[in-house]
Amino acid sequence: MALATIHSRALVGLAAPAVMVEVHLANGLPSFTLVGLADVEVKEARERVRSALQNSGLDFPHNQRITVNLAPADLPKDSGRLDLPIALGILAASGQIDASKLAGYEFAGELSLSGELRPVRGALAMSLVLRQQRVRTRLVLPPGSAEEAALVPDAEVFRAQHLLDVVQQFLPPSSEPPPAPTDGWARMAAHTPSAPPRYADLADVKGQAGIKRVLEIAAAGGHSLLMVGPPGSGKSMLAQRFAGLLPPMSIEDALESAAIASLAGRFELSRWAQRPTGQPHHSASAVALVGGGSPPRPGEISLAHHGVLFLDELPEFPRAALEALREPLETGSITIARAARRAEFPARFQLIAAMNPCPCGYLGSSTRACRCSPDQVSRYQGKLSGPLLDRIDLHIEVPSLGAQDLLNAPPGESTEAIAARSGAARERALARQGCANAALQGQAIDTHSRLDDSATALLQKAAAKLGWSGRSVHRSLKVARTIADLAGSDTIASVHVAEALQYRRVLQGQ
Repeated sequence: MALATIHSRALVGLAAPAVMVEVHLANGLPSFTLVGLADVEVKEARERVRSALQNSGLDFPHNQRITVNLAPADLPKDSGRLDLPIALGILAASGQIDASKLAGYEFAGELSLSGELRPVRGALAMSLVLRQQRVRTRLVLPPGSAEEAALVPDAEVFRAQHLLDVVQQFLPPSSEPPPAPTDGWARMAAHTPSAPPRYADLADVKGQAGIKRVLEIAAAGGHSLLMVGPPGSGKSMLAQRFAGLLPPMSIEDALESAAIASLAGRFELSRWAQRPTGQPHHSASAVALVGGGSPPRPGEISLAHHGVLFLDELPEFPRAALEALREPLETGSITIARAARRAEFPARFQLIAAMNPCPCGYLGSSTRACRCSPDQVSRYQGKLSGPLLDRIDLHIEVPSLGAQDLLNAPPGESTEAIAARSGAARERALARQGCANAALQGQAIDTHSRLDDSATALLQKAAAKLGWSGRSVHRSLKVARTIADLAGSDTIASVHVAEALQYRRVLQGQ
């Protein structure tokens, strides 16, 4: 037949809309035309497909007019993921493979000039969309991509190493085998992790018992945290070990996190179900943090979805980049809107930020004198806007430890012991309200954060004296709710509110 249709998928954010690759062979002047809003990488498929077919010993219709339509026409297509569908469409239209056998399959893969298949971004997103839509379709993908897609439960995924591996499966009944058949075709088995994820242990951090208590509260309630302290006080070590305090990821959360990493080409099977910890450099732009580009790609906040975003040297980040975090901290998602297209990425991360108290870093230090003027300190701390600080639940000062304390102190409490307590408190919150305390909104805050009379009076007095906004009051209330959960109390008492009040406003003038 002179017309064939192959099914594939494009990538628009975390979605993977269906694409039909229609190939028509007709008499006329020889040409190879691609239509359907194809990006430069897709148009370059013409040369890759031609060389791959010829070098694989298959027939390329040189003397015919080849038209490839990528439908829907208004959907942007990018990358080399459509190489394999285009090649199969040409083979089906020219009768070299049986087009009727292709029903029920979707294909994606970049072709090398020799016909080898190369991995593509977003394979896991393709498989995840099929599961969400409850579509029983078999995926054919290159090595690396097939292993990703097979992580989705009940997915039917086949791995092909070479174009000939695919051709061999769809030959017409009466045809001869391909010129050099290979054994690279395999059905992927469901992936099961061999061992639980491994995280760095908080026992490596000596001393700092008060700071570990705050980390426990942050993990139990899902609260964001700002650590302020001099250089070498252990802020980075503490932040890099925080992910181990979070509860194990569910299958759904692990799939979402892995799908976003797959979009960025960062996914590794060895890190399956491990909560990510993103640590962008302070020179990162707003686009690098929240996402963007053409086509839209996920930023660091989305790559940290269901994990931790650690921003070290917080005041050194560009002001625009920090202000772009305000909406995702509230909503848990980010929408990238451009003139040509719009994409939405999830971004439910826990923010752990660290900074020095002043430009030299030693304001309030007991080991070295600060050499900054009050004006320099004010300008440095003023790089962080009030609305951004208002959205960070916990503010804590991290003091430096002397050499004697570091050398003679025993190992600190382990991650396992702290995680057990924070996990029990989080389970208590989930049983009560169905979400972590930090995610409480609106009337749910009043319903699930019951204060006794003394606690109410203490919180009202503190809010009036410190001039807190409504957001600050609610965030302190949610922190107090988490402290009460750690203590096993159904009611928030004044002692819980008093502890929560300690964890706000450690910067000067706030």
